[in-house]
Amino acid sequence: MTADTSFDFAAAAAQFAAFAWGPHMLFLLVGGGLFFLIYSGLAPFRYLKHAIDIVRGKYPEADAAGNISHAGALSSAMAGTVGMGNIGGVALAIVAGGPGAIFWMWISALVGMATKFFTCTLAIMYRGQDETGRVRGGPMYIITHGLGQKWKPLAVFFCLVGLVGNFPLFNTNQLVQILKEYLFLSPGDSGVAVGSGEHFYLELGMGLAIMTLVALVILGGIQRIAAVTIRVVPAMILLYVGCALYVIASHIGEVPMHLWRIVEDAFSVQSVAGGILGTMLTGVKRAAFSNEAGIGTEVMVHGNAKTSEPVKEGLVAMLGPAIDTLLVCTATALIILISGVWEQGGANGISLSSAAFAATMPGVGPYLLLICVSFFAITTIFTQAFYGSQCFAFLFGASRERWYLYLYLLAILFAATNSLTDLVNIIDGAYGLMAIPTMTAALLLAPRVRAAAKDYFRRLRAHGHQLADNEDPVARR
Repeated sequence: MTADTSFDFAAAAAQFAAFAWGPHMLFLLVGGGLFFLIYSGLAPFRYLKHAIDIVRGKYPEADAAGNISHAGALSSAMAGTVGMGNIGGVALAIVAGGPGAIFWMWISALVGMATKFFTCTLAIMYRGQDETGRVRGGPMYIITHGLGQKWKPLAVFFCLVGLVGNFPLFNTNQLVQILKEYLFLSPGDSGVAVGSGEHFYLELGMGLAIMTLVALVILGGIQRIAAVTIRVVPAMILLYVGCALYVIASHIGEVPMHLWRIVEDAFSVQSVAGGILGTMLTGVKRAAFSNEAGIGTEVMVHGNAKTSEPVKEGLVAMLGPAIDTLLVCTATALIILISGVWEQGGANGISLSSAAFAATMPGVGPYLLLICVSFFAITTIFTQAFYGSQCFAFLFGASRERWYLYLYLLAILFAATNSLTDLVNIIDGAYGLMAIPTMTAALLLAPRVRAAAKDYFRRLRAHGHQLADNEDPVARR
């Protein structure tokens, strides 16, 4: 008898994802975020109104270095976070971890706000330039400029896993799936997965359409991505939250029960995830995909903001998890819990969210979701292209950046016509590993952020009340 030496790719991919998102990630993201929360003395949270004013453009810096406005940076970052993770990802969290997973998503969002304040303040403190003189930002520059060149291998590691983790496979595949089901197939044909071969030419056509639309935006760089997302993302969030408010208002008597169930299940040893730790890990993982706090992707966008004040961008970035996870993900969770479809089994991810919309808003619900999902997925694909290209430019030079973008566009076509069950595990794992260099650098450089924050808030208290709406506190140093 000979031993079976065949390699099981599916099992290896699943083990890789499980390793990347193991208990150490709970310690790193939640523990690190909790440290930032305490270490900051909650100071950034006391300036939320000031953060909103910055986004509104009340404190411009005409001559500051950078490529996009504060509002453009926040919209672009949220284009990368408000997507399938907020809709299909919440459904996955509830199925895998029970309603209690949503509670741990909330906790992750609160500590994630502190994490984003620290990481995105560092994004401005330690941004660099490429060989063309263009401003660049991201964990790789924080590591090499903040910690020194001896840490460059950690920066290279971030970029390598970032190239894989930001590929557009999941969002493209799920977008084609939902468009195919609702726009082109009869009800009896729904549920046929992308890549099965039954609708190859239909999937190919949709893939080509998506690829063309994405190319028109991403080949114009971060300025064009920001110009598109600053218009699309706020409108889609308002539409999506409006749907949730309608469902909540229609079932207002049930809402307290479901909110209590979320809290109660978070600490249940009988949860579907196998106890409190399993529920916690599920919530943390889904929250990381939802708001990206500590992963490092958002740092690359915020590092391009036009400002000479690092703390200002940290405050702006802090708004992301509040909108993304506390608002949008909670909206999704309540729709799913109110509908009750999650307890019936047989549906998962985006299909479960679609069933919940159909149950709570008969007739029109799935099509409203289709509109939101389409725009959320497309804008996420835009921003992921920017993330991956930044990693590629750091490794191979800005002059070769377009090579990555061309490969990225071909990957969209691949994802639109192939089953990606195993590949998604590879992407999930690589995405999780990005947190290791990001959080390591942020923790080591945290004292510099706290010192900068104390200085900024002191100047703001001393001079902010004397300034007109279009002036910046730094002008009165």
